[in-house]
Amino acid sequence: MSEKRIETKCVQGGYTPGNGEPRQIPIIQSTTFKYNTSEDMGKLFDLEAEGYFYTRLQNPTNDFVAKKICELEGGTAAMLTSSGQAASFFSVFNLASCGDHVISSSTIYGGTYNLFAVTMKKMGIDFTFVEPDCSDEELNAAFRPNTKAVFGETIANPALTVFDIERFARAAHAHGVPLIVDNTFATPINCRPIEWGADIVTHSTTKYMDGHGAAVGGCIVDSGKFDWMAHADKFPGLCTPDESYHGITYAEKFGNAGAFITKATAQLMRDFGSIQSPQNAFLLNLGLESLHVRIKRHCENGLAVARFLESNEKVTWVNYPGLESSKDYALACKYLPNGTCGVVSFGVRGGRRAAEKFMKSLRTAAIETHVADARTCCLHPASATHRQMNDDELAAAGVPADLIRFSCGLENADDLIEDIAQALESID
Repeated sequence: MSEKRIETKCVQGGYTPGNGEPRQIPIIQSTTFKYNTSEDMGKLFDLEAEGYFYTRLQNPTNDFVAKKICELEGGTAAMLTSSGQAASFFSVFNLASCGDHVISSSTIYGGTYNLFAVTMKKMGIDFTFVEPDCSDEELNAAFRPNTKAVFGETIANPALTVFDIERFARAAHAHGVPLIVDNTFATPINCRPIEWGADIVTHSTTKYMDGHGAAVGGCIVDSGKFDWMAHADKFPGLCTPDESYHGITYAEKFGNAGAFITKATAQLMRDFGSIQSPQNAFLLNLGLESLHVRIKRHCENGLAVARFLESNEKVTWVNYPGLESSKDYALACKYLPNGTCGVVSFGVRGGRRAAEKFMKSLRTAAIETHVADARTCCLHPASATHRQMNDDELAAAGVPADLIRFSCGLENADDLIEDIAQALESID
């Protein structure tokens, strides 16, 4: 029988109940697990046997859901985290430590940029940010002897630029380091970065995967394709003995398929405890079961709204990679031929004042900091997340004062367009 298709994996992946067992993934709401002997438990601490001893590291419910996402992305191992931010942090910190260097696309989520440029810099890890459309010469010049990874987002939030995965993977591999791709906005329904050369894939499962604004979470998926031992000098954490686990060398014991996630669990989850709660994992799985159905509607609505906005005289610019006018349209056709996402960014004539008036006039779309929800939500960063900045500072940060981020939900597209149209009419 051929490998199951992605729609079937959404519904049935990760968990197969046995005879008389629960049809739905069970919630194992327990912090600890019982064993008959100390020897049995000792095997877990020596990483000699599979099992669970404390939910701060692993939990069966979480592992069922992580396995489903792993199947969707085409990876070999995966783990859930407490948030998308935790997934981004773990994916990099599992490879880089004090004195190391990482290259990142400059058009990434603002929270991730702060994590890299501020918090992880305090930990002694240096980041170089490159424009996603930089030349090959500029990209290669950014690498250093101590570079440990390259990071980018399939579709950047909120810039909506499309990451040239294949080109960045080629550069990363030429310098002996893995490519990490945040695939939150595209989801594996629209793009599977591993197929284009990515080595590690991350997600904020809070967004489309959950899809209902119910549970914060993140996920990391390993492709199992990066040869750690071939670059052992660059990755001592994976390729030399870990004395905190009795001298285990992860890359030797677990191979390319399991080394990265095992180390992230045994070291980072053990020490930071950024676990996703089993209840949240259960809710996430409910969202995953309909992901393939929902993401199609999000994309249809996003494209319809973007086309309407592009034709409206009160709109000064529209950014949506699915539009033929987008500078990233060719990349979208290559990596995202079935649709991009449901998020549209645009500006209104009249700047900050007009944008604020537009937001106040919305009736169907809700003002929220969230995106990628079943319900349409909207944000004017200059009035909310970036309100401490003046117009010049906003422009320098790439978030102009008139920018509105519109996340199309699952409602009827005509209702969304009518809501936008009446809100635009309110602008003088």
